[in-house]
Amino acid sequence: MTGAIRALLVIALIALVTFFTRLLPFVLFPEGKETPPYVRYLGKVLPFAIIAMLVVYCLKGTSLLTWPYGLPELIAVAAVVALHVWKKNTLLSIGVGTVLYMVLVQFVFAT
Repeated sequence: MTGAIRALLVIALIALVTFFTRLLPFVLFPEGKETPPYVRYLGKVLPFAIIAMLVVYCLKGTSLLTWPYGLPELIAVAAVVALHVWKKNTLLSIGVGTVLYMVLVQFVFAT
């Protein structure tokens, strides 16, 4: 099997799996049928759990014992929280926090 054929097969398989994962909720939970309570529960708690996991993942490599003692991370996280409380816009909060963090580590706290 040549590289081009293999690549096309991989792309086709990925497209097929993506299609079926997008279709599955409509098949399992049709419009006229009531959503099961456990799915409603997961819909309420999962966003917070996912955000918490992302915060832990993003901050796992932060060193509090060496310069800059986690200051760029702390400033960026505080900016994200403050901006989100103020504007209630997740995309804006994360975007500004990311840019702020990059500016801080590249220019302000550069070693």
